[in-house]
Amino acid sequence: MKKLLPLLPRPTRYLGSEWGSVHKDPAKVKAHIAIGFPDLYEIGMSYLGQKILYEIVNKHDDFYAERAYTPCEETAEIMREHGELLSTLESDTPLKDVDALGISLTHELCYTNVLFMLDLSGIPLKAADRDDSCPLIIGGGGACFNAEPMADFFDVIMLGDGEESIIRVMEVIAECKESGLGRKARLEKLAELPGIYIPEFFDPENPGDFFVEKAVVEDFEPIPFPKEQILPYGQVIHDRLTMEIARGCTRGCRFCQAGIIYRPVRERTPETLNKTLMDGLKETGYEETSFLSLSTGDYSALDTLFAQCFDNCAAEQISISLPSLRVGSLSEPIMERIATIRRTGATLAPEAGSQRMRDVINKGITEEALLDHALMLYENGWQNIKLYFMIGLPTETFEDLDAIVDLCVKVRDVAGRHIKKLNITAAVSPFVPKPHTPFQWERQLSLEEIGERLDYMREKFDKQKRIKMKSHIPRMTFLEGIFSRGDRRLGPVIEKAYKKGALYSSWKDHLKLEPYLEAMEEEGLTPEEYTGARDHDARLPWDHLSSGVSKRFLLAELKRGISEKITGDCRYEECRNCGVCNFDGRKSLLKKQSETMDLRPKMVFETRDQTGDVPDFVQAEKPDLGIKGCHFRLWYTKTGTSAYLSQLDLQPVIERAMRRAELPLTFSQGFHPMPRMSFGRALPVGVESMKEWMNIMLRTKISAQDLVDRLNRQMPMGMKIVGADPLNLSKKQEHPEIEEFTLIFTGSDEDAEAKKALLREYAQSEEYIVSHTTKKKVKEKDIRPMLIEFAELNERTLKLTFDWTSMYMSPVKMIAAICPGTTLLDYSLTKTDQRFE
Repeated sequence: MKKLLPLLPRPTRYLGSEWGSVHKDPAKVKAHIAIGFPDLYEIGMSYLGQKILYEIVNKHDDFYAERAYTPCEETAEIMREHGELLSTLESDTPLKDVDALGISLTHELCYTNVLFMLDLSGIPLKAADRDDSCPLIIGGGGACFNAEPMADFFDVIMLGDGEESIIRVMEVIAECKESGLGRKARLEKLAELPGIYIPEFFDPENPGDFFVEKAVVEDFEPIPFPKEQILPYGQVIHDRLTMEIARGCTRGCRFCQAGIIYRPVRERTPETLNKTLMDGLKETGYEETSFLSLSTGDYSALDTLFAQCFDNCAAEQISISLPSLRVGSLSEPIMERIATIRRTGATLAPEAGSQRMRDVINKGITEEALLDHALMLYENGWQNIKLYFMIGLPTETFEDLDAIVDLCVKVRDVAGRHIKKLNITAAVSPFVPKPHTPFQWERQLSLEEIGERLDYMREKFDKQKRIKMKSHIPRMTFLEGIFSRGDRRLGPVIEKAYKKGALYSSWKDHLKLEPYLEAMEEEGLTPEEYTGARDHDARLPWDHLSSGVSKRFLLAELKRGISEKITGDCRYEECRNCGVCNFDGRKSLLKKQSETMDLRPKMVFETRDQTGDVPDFVQAEKPDLGIKGCHFRLWYTKTGTSAYLSQLDLQPVIERAMRRAELPLTFSQGFHPMPRMSFGRALPVGVESMKEWMNIMLRTKISAQDLVDRLNRQMPMGMKIVGADPLNLSKKQEHPEIEEFTLIFTGSDEDAEAKKALLREYAQSEEYIVSHTTKKKVKEKDIRPMLIEFAELNERTLKLTFDWTSMYMSPVKMIAAICPGTTLLDYSLTKTDQRFE
């Protein structure tokens, strides 16, 4: 697939040579897995689960994990045109040739993308059609707790925590390969492992006592967290060092699936996390970190952790993000410290406008607490607040919708009149009942009802100043609701919808509802069968897949919700015996694992440290990041896959290399300091160079050789610093304008000679006019004056020297204009030198 890089849009998605990527010889390992994500590189590279599994597998000498993502449709068309199969990023191994392909199912709208990946890989879509030559297709992720709609397409489903399960799976695959066992035998051995579900071994029409427990990691403290994370090329959705501080949540929001399936709560200690953070920042060079959990503010040692790590981050302009915060879960000292590094928008999730509805869903926050939190944000400089709400929750009335508008008005008004640029956003999403939650039996609003309620709210919000409403796409919610509580009858629907063109259904501009509805009609199904209410006594399609939480508990919580009763957090209040834990004589539904595990909340402190005395912050003197200590022009090579890095990609790549090398960059002044770094003229993507340059400024003095040596240890594959010239401290520096290139034709002898003749004609002309497309219009340009030397080195090789002093045109575009239809598949181009006039 890498041979097509010159033709692909955004080729950095497919390079696999990023800093931190692992490269092994697939022939020398015992088991080889591709960890796939059914969306674009930019989305998948933000997914923490893949990073965790990637590092865990690759720490074993006998195992190899590579990455794979869903290509865009334009790339897929190019692949099919050239007969190329979807391959792994690191070794370019076709996915059909690995031992296993793991695919993360993080949400229901990615299902057709899974089939897209299999199709592009040359792997049969259905498990029943695969033989011993095919890799095992393994699914994992939150959506797997109702795997039935995708059961036809997966050989194996992994339920629960994957840190220990993935190694067990790799060991079984390796043992079976060594013993020469085929697909059926491999599945039988895998079925013996905790948390492994083999869909073909289950008959939905005759379920019997078939039952699969989720896999559980008893304690995360001894489980290493990935600190050598892959640094993506280009901008991804969450481009930062993400650190999971805890897993699980027992706040008990009755709509929340994650709060059920990831029980019990297990926290890492502040000491472990602080070391992981400092090591991770040193290894990666990230300029931002995120403390991640289902409810970060409920981490029992949040103030302690923050006090330990804040100053180290502030000293190097590393911002700290705290997502998933509950109202009232963040102390004022933490908020004050965050405001000194970075102050973007703040997000709060009351979920409902009225206290009655918040009690129904067990949100556990009051209006007073929400307004106090908002006031604290304003007092610390925040001006933009986003409030998340759901509509269509059980027992909701139009009075509850009015309460959403009223609450937003109160949040706005508590700011006072002195905040001039205040902006409140109400983000409204229709409710989707999820399996394994107290609301799994409830009906979902129809498309018409969703539209009616959203229109009602828009009319209300339109009358308010400095408040705007944004809503989730109703059709997307409708589709999600069908598949979240679906059964195996939806397998053919997914396949037909895919063949009718349904792809990237979670993308607003790609969502097509018609292919799904047509497929459902062809299969004799209706959406209402899946979005309607469920009988409390009926068997549900996911009943054989256990999260460890009992139906008895879920039904009790549903009744408490309808009665508007609050259930406390079992970490700090009464245990209501949900079924997961086994301490103090309780019997866990996770029967096999509870025989050898102590299943209970693993907390740092018995009570949250924010409820008592707040730990002191060691406020170090803030360094002057604008000091100009020295200035260098660095000369570097850009070869191999690094040739596909665009100019926009280079700055974050080099900045992170500098941070890893512990080189103190000089920053600009102002609200958003930027490193003082500049680059030479942009090299066309796909063109190699033996001599590129960039200017950098450092806060302290350093020798040229020390700078080169330290930086070279951190550069990505294909980039090497070959020299460092000291400069004065002025911003303005002379730029070289003459560049030499070597062009080598790669096609047939006849094709090479024909193209060489066209270039020779160009070199021998006195004037050569080509059409040149700018952003505004098409212009004609004489490109002959730019060429100052033309030499034929051999039958396939040319030397071209250009002078860009008065005019510039990309040499790739120039060659395409002279030799119509020519692409970088037909030749290679390398810049060999650049010099001053």
